[in-house]
Amino acid sequence: MSGLHERHLAVSPDWLALYYRQPLELTHGEGRHVWDAEGNRYLDFFGGILTTMTAHALPEVTKAVAEQAGRLIHSSTLYLNRPMVELAERVAALSGIPDARVFFTTSGTEANDAALLLATTYRGSNQILAMRNSYHGRSFSAVSVTGNKAWSTTSLSPLQTLYVHGAVRSRGPYAELNDERFVKACVADLEDLLGHTRGAAALIAEPVQGVGGFTAPPDGLYAAFREVLDRHGILWISDEVQTGWGRTGDHFWGWQAHASSGPPDILTFAKGIGNGMSIGGVVARADVMNCLDANSISTFGGSPVTMAAGLANLSYLLEHDLQGNARRVGGLLIERLRAVGAASEAVREVRGRGLMIGIELVRPGTDEADPDAAAAVLEAAREGGLLIGKGGGHNTSVLRIAPPLSLTVEEAEEGAAILGEALRAAG
Repeated sequence: MSGLHERHLAVSPDWLALYYRQPLELTHGEGRHVWDAEGNRYLDFFGGILTTMTAHALPEVTKAVAEQAGRLIHSSTLYLNRPMVELAERVAALSGIPDARVFFTTSGTEANDAALLLATTYRGSNQILAMRNSYHGRSFSAVSVTGNKAWSTTSLSPLQTLYVHGAVRSRGPYAELNDERFVKACVADLEDLLGHTRGAAALIAEPVQGVGGFTAPPDGLYAAFREVLDRHGILWISDEVQTGWGRTGDHFWGWQAHASSGPPDILTFAKGIGNGMSIGGVVARADVMNCLDANSISTFGGSPVTMAAGLANLSYLLEHDLQGNARRVGGLLIERLRAVGAASEAVREVRGRGLMIGIELVRPGTDEADPDAAAAVLEAAREGGLLIGKGGGHNTSVLRIAPPLSLTVEEAEEGAAILGEALRAAG
């Protein structure tokens, strides 16, 4: 055990998990690569949990941060803040929400917490609909709408949460149905559930579940849900913390795969927009955002430095069509990974879109999740020079692959080859 690891254990909570038997200290990065304290170089296919969205040490972002830090680091929302207004204008325009208002936070957890506050206040109800296998953050309210037991750290809750089926396509009671019948069955489940409620405030849903193992429903499910929700006056919160900014390749936002219903009432975002800086936020139409009738500010949300980073990062992403790159290179990567998966009896499914890909592992010959195999592949991939993540609703048996959106074809090929070797080594 390293000296830093010992020091970490001495001052950190027991529940603050570290990856790997011998945890890594990352010291610097460039592009799609990072280096550890021993000088080892790794191809990064996880990006600090989908947060290093464009590239490590992107010059445009580091320059913007340094220049803003040299002028003013902090002011709070009590003062006019030009970078915050400029980024809010761009996010509002990109959101698709009419008459949009934007509130910045410091994390996705805080963004979802704020969205829940808005929805429950607007509707005068503390009842929330959420998806099974979901994850929305670590705060008291966000945990209470998280449908993944591995991350539901308490059963106490400020909200009454009811869980809806449909976010996991290949498991559960409707898995054998075709897409059309799957959607109809899930809508019928929602209709039945609402017959036993007193007026829910909102449905919160990730278009692609992140921590849950990159699972997604058929395109159009949330549009079908929206028709039901609208009849009941229930708001739709789209949690875009992991799916936003073009990561799925096909769309800029995850909700756009269900676009026949139009944009959500509330959209939450975080992670990639700051490329490592602490930015989260909520977008909502004006009547929803303005429903609070008490004072509220943010000390650190919308900080001049993080906003400068977000502006530079968003400009780079749009000017270099990283959404298109995610679609093209992600399509190649998923093809390669499906070929790798076909050669392994431990791989149940390779799924995803763009640069958001999951590999679900099971015990060979069964449908039983195999978290030990996932842990072994994680270690073997590191030995091969590749960093990946893991998650899933069935005991963290899904390998999570989400490189920076500037990933090259050569790096995609290299990463797929390393993963193939890791699967063979772990098997």
